[in-house]
Amino acid sequence: MRPSSPRPLLVRSIPALWTLALGLWGLSRQNSVWRDEAATWQVARRSTAEIVQLLGNVDVVHGLYYLLMHGLFELFGPDTTVLRLPSVAATAVAATCVAALGHRLAGPWAGLGGGLALGLLPAAQFYLQEGRPYALVAAGAGVSTLLLVTLLEGRGRAVHWVAYGGAVAVSGLLNWLSLLILPAHLATLLWCRAGRGTGRRWTAAAVAAVVCVLPLVLFSRSQSAQVSWIPPLTWHMLIGPAVLLAVGGAGALLDRRSPHRPDGLSAAAVGLPLLVVPHLGLAGLSLIQPLFLDRYVLFSLLGLALLIGAVIGVAVRTVSRRLPRAGWWLLPAIVAVAAVALLPQALAKRSPASRVDDVLAAADDVRRLKRPGDAVLFFPSARRDTRLVSPDAFSGLEDIALARTPERSGTLKGVEAEPARIRAAMLTHRRILLVTDAPAVSRPPATERDRTKRSVLRNHFRIVTDGQTRGRRVTLYERRV
Repeated sequence: MRPSSPRPLLVRSIPALWTLALGLWGLSRQNSVWRDEAATWQVARRSTAEIVQLLGNVDVVHGLYYLLMHGLFELFGPDTTVLRLPSVAATAVAATCVAALGHRLAGPWAGLGGGLALGLLPAAQFYLQEGRPYALVAAGAGVSTLLLVTLLEGRGRAVHWVAYGGAVAVSGLLNWLSLLILPAHLATLLWCRAGRGTGRRWTAAAVAAVVCVLPLVLFSRSQSAQVSWIPPLTWHMLIGPAVLLAVGGAGALLDRRSPHRPDGLSAAAVGLPLLVVPHLGLAGLSLIQPLFLDRYVLFSLLGLALLIGAVIGVAVRTVSRRLPRAGWWLLPAIVAVAAVALLPQALAKRSPASRVDDVLAAADDVRRLKRPGDAVLFFPSARRDTRLVSPDAFSGLEDIALARTPERSGTLKGVEAEPARIRAAMLTHRRILLVTDAPAVSRPPATERDRTKRSVLRNHFRIVTDGQTRGRRVTLYERRV
């Protein structure tokens, strides 16, 4: 006697609701916003024309995402919930896709287990509440993979191929490195020995998607300086991915115990390439241009979750043969144990300390310390994001280094004056507020402007108040008599 299987609607809806609950839990992160999210926030508040101007100079790879967030900020206003809710919803969509894939390929218990597992994975929990496009890319990967399986099962029509190409293209426009899903899908086609007709149609859809994204890829190469900070690939950077691949490989081996399908489709045939190929592809690209960051292949976690679900499905079937009534309780027990074991990480990822810094905390310090007639400096100039996210906190303060605003210059941090003009402006003020990085994450001055700021403050001013909050430092200087 086997336990009755959960209904298809429950297999898809329970992981979605579970992931939404995980996403809404601690969504504001104690009202903190870190520097990457601050970029989204300040760009989304600009006009469409200003965003287009910006994309011509920087961040074109995130253009579609910025326009989406601009629309949401226009409708609902700038807020941490509005900033992060799209990522929560997108991860819920991805979890639903994993559940549907697992259900089709390895049974309802595998689908339910895989869908629930995705939201518990530490990296997924990090980007689940991130005001950046990576969770949306994962949702697109889930949709495209589900469409591919539908087509390989012979249940699709021409409109499904169009939808498949569209999903890949949209994901590519959100982050063109998501095109690494195409070789993963090709590996699945080869694994399943798909027919020539299917292969031709897949090739046409894949080429169409690449053609749509290619202008973005080519134009973004002119902005490659943005990723110049990424370190070259080293062996220790591959340890984490190697652990994930090992877990996924073990899951693929256990999936062999699932019922055989005549079309060759299985959780292993879909999940293992989805997990392995993007990592290998990104590692290969990183040998040419350092790009190896886990968030660029976040969508590969869908493959890992699918394989974990397959293992859970095998476990439920095995246990139910000997203890039929225990089958229903095995999955809740596994999820409960995993949730408790991962609780410290889940709590850590929902705290402000989980990110490098907190833009809003620094703005609160400025609001508390400022007086009429004070000036403000940012070191480096990228720390101006504090002002751009919370302009009201800086009202009445003169940004004495700024020559052209970020909006007018089409940049993220604005254009600052020449060092001599900055020095002269500093010496005309009695009090200056400096917004910079905390010592633990600060770097030596990289430009003559920043060296001038530091030199003038050291030689002509004294520190009155020096505070550090969540990775940001706000120091009040007063002119020496």
